[in-house]
Amino acid sequence: MQVRWIPTILTFATISMAVLGGIAPLKQAQAQTATHSDDRRLPTSQAEMKMSFSPLVKQTAPTVVNIYTKKVVSERQRTPFFNDPFFKQFFGEQFGGAFGAPRQRVERSLGSGVIVSGDGTIVTNHHVIDGASEIRVVLHDNREFDADLVGSDERTDLAVLKLRGVETALPAITFGDSDAVEVGDLVLAIGNPFGVGQTVTSGIVSALARAGVTGQDYQSFIQTDAAINPGNSGGALIDIDGKLIGVNSAIFTKSGGSNGIGFAVPVNMVKVVMRGLISGDLRRPWVGASGQAVTADLASSLELDRPHGVLISAVRDGSPALRSGLQAGDVVVAVNGLPVDNPNELKFRIATLELDSAANLTVLRRGKEIKLSMPLEVAPERPAREESVIDGNNPFSGTKVSNMNPALADELGVDTLSEGVIILGVARDSLARRTRLQAGDYIVEINGEKIDSVARLKEVVKAGERSRDWKIAVKRDGKVLTGEFTL
Repeated sequence: MQVRWIPTILTFATISMAVLGGIAPLKQAQAQTATHSDDRRLPTSQAEMKMSFSPLVKQTAPTVVNIYTKKVVSERQRTPFFNDPFFKQFFGEQFGGAFGAPRQRVERSLGSGVIVSGDGTIVTNHHVIDGASEIRVVLHDNREFDADLVGSDERTDLAVLKLRGVETALPAITFGDSDAVEVGDLVLAIGNPFGVGQTVTSGIVSALARAGVTGQDYQSFIQTDAAINPGNSGGALIDIDGKLIGVNSAIFTKSGGSNGIGFAVPVNMVKVVMRGLISGDLRRPWVGASGQAVTADLASSLELDRPHGVLISAVRDGSPALRSGLQAGDVVVAVNGLPVDNPNELKFRIATLELDSAANLTVLRRGKEIKLSMPLEVAPERPAREESVIDGNNPFSGTKVSNMNPALADELGVDTLSEGVIILGVARDSLARRTRLQAGDYIVEINGEKIDSVARLKEVVKAGERSRDWKIAVKRDGKVLTGEFTL
């Protein structure tokens, strides 16, 4: 089984659009305020069961657009001989690159998007427009516009576009509240699957707070059984009131098509990222603590009535978590009254809140429930990164290194409690590449000397160049690896 992003590679440029009606909803949709749990009910008559999604589709479909992108890809023509070990032995790894003539080809793909403002502002997925040299948007009424990329955020798989030449206000979607969504709620998914034109599918919310679905580190997806297929990426997931509750992002598939398991980025995250991309200042609060989901065994040892919450294992000095009073051994069970059951969900809840305010944490400490107020701040740049490129005759020559700090850890999507010197990149054909160092390695020790900063790394490397023999230790994937080298 695999998780697959939704866009489809196409060989054509423009596709006609058609809207398919939904079937058998439980109540007629109309623009109104958000409903509460008590308003949800089963149909009470045959007449109610014959009601249609049509009014809801007419209200929302004009806000969903088709997005066509073009990307120029350069590749070299190669022959099977370039991968032959015999040729590599005599001509080296660069043999194929030296003889392969570069060739350019145009790669086209499609996705969907949602108009969120009458001035032509559109929200879609990052992977829909990633690397695109041209972006073309087709509206529900077949009007076409070129679009500019305002900004994108790979970590949440969201992007914002702005249409060029919009002269009259466009229909825009109304935002809902994804925190009010419940499993079993009726939803519609609108997009352009397989390039057949705008299509509407119906279903229910199958699950909430799904994590581990994609490579993004901010994950708390809405799961739905409404059919989502390639091309639906960036389309709208709407509730029965016609409000946007999520942006369709991924599917869980064995065959490449819909298997009834689709995932959408919750709209509360969409709103935060959209504001940050438009303002050019996308920053998120951080916690400054690490933890794990409470398993059945942990719940028993902690004397909890059931497995729930996040068990805090460590708290960083000076972090918002520490200043709120959070301690190792605490179990965080809710943020602003909303339950959290794993570290991803805790991180997501905090990331959707506004900076310079406070989050109310519900914590279980030695069997008693307490309330903590945690300030919401951006991860700090302490210590300074001191990004540097190491050169000279040493095993680290050709590496780009940096001091790890909370801000960098947050950017890289790693534990914000991480410390030390990290390798950010390794140049091709460098001594470091031959030493098999990798981006993401932490430099632990060189020739018996502990490395705790970039400045110390430079000192030890310079002193070590007097000898040809090197003994180094790096931490990779949580394991310390050692090696001896003679240059």
